[in-house]
Amino acid sequence: MLFSYILLGLSLSAPIGPINAAQLDKGIRYGFWHAWLVGVGAMCADALFMLMIYLGLAQYVELPLVKTFLWSFGAFVLIYTGIESMTASHTKETDRSFSSTKMKAFRTGFLMALSNPLNILFWIGIYGSILAQISSQYEHAQLLVYSGGIFIGIMLWDLTMAGAASGARRWMTARLLRGVSVFSGLLLIGFGLYFGYQAIKMFVG
Repeated sequence: MLFSYILLGLSLSAPIGPINAAQLDKGIRYGFWHAWLVGVGAMCADALFMLMIYLGLAQYVELPLVKTFLWSFGAFVLIYTGIESMTASHTKETDRSFSSTKMKAFRTGFLMALSNPLNILFWIGIYGSILAQISSQYEHAQLLVYSGGIFIGIMLWDLTMAGAASGARRWMTARLLRGVSVFSGLLLIGFGLYFGYQAIKMFVG
């Protein structure tokens, strides 16, 4: 049973999105720890969502004003991070370790996950249904164990992404590294523009 929830955590993390793009960018440019901390930051935001759902606070996310704010804030975070990734791709290798601290990598992952309405609604749908099923059959201690299984799966995926990105860094030329940074930046900006479009739709509608 626990193993099935670990697999669920892996499957929840695997789809390509802003977090994976940011991990790829940080790992290739700065190494393993920066990529991993992006994932840890996102995982902390996921834990906050799970706590909100457990406490019954998820219903407030459905309010139009809250949704509009989240779409807008998410657009700002993604576009800013994407532009930063593209501009940082032109810095020299010797400057890179100073241009992105580990705390900044953690903050990037946390804000990306926290301000992503799709992520929030995703957790409401997935974890909300899991919570409803488990709470009717098991005690609170088992609920914590199975929730921990989901996080183990997410952490395994984060370690895999960080390891793959930092490993690929060793085989890349400076030009290829810049190309990956620009591509990741464009991907993040694309997600940000989509979020901005959704915010405008919510505001106008």
